[in-house]
Amino acid sequence: MIKLVITLKRREGMTHDEFTHYQRNIHRPLLMSIPEAQQYIRRFVVSYPVPAPNYPEPDYDSVVETWFDTMDDLNALFFCENWLKTVDPDHKNFVDLNSFGSIISEEEVVVG
Repeated sequence: MIKLVITLKRREGMTHDEFTHYQRNIHRPLLMSIPEAQQYIRRFVVSYPVPAPNYPEPDYDSVVETWFDTMDDLNALFFCENWLKTVDPDHKNFVDLNSFGSIISEEEVVVG
């Protein structure tokens, strides 16, 4: 399995609640509407920070984890016309593209 982890920070002028609403209710349905997402994504998890007294403020507004069977499947999604013309351009509406971070990895489960 291949796992893509993405860290996202909201665009300037947007509150965390506005960011979360947009990601959940506009961007995520847009992504899931393209056939390639249904075909290639095996698991999809989005994590949002919660209040955590005595811990530093989070650097990001969400962390996205997406699993694929192979690197070819990951590439098939992110280089398809539907992604490039429909999904990817939407990121500018809610993401600070200058703070975007990602890693493509293989998981090593330590506990569980």
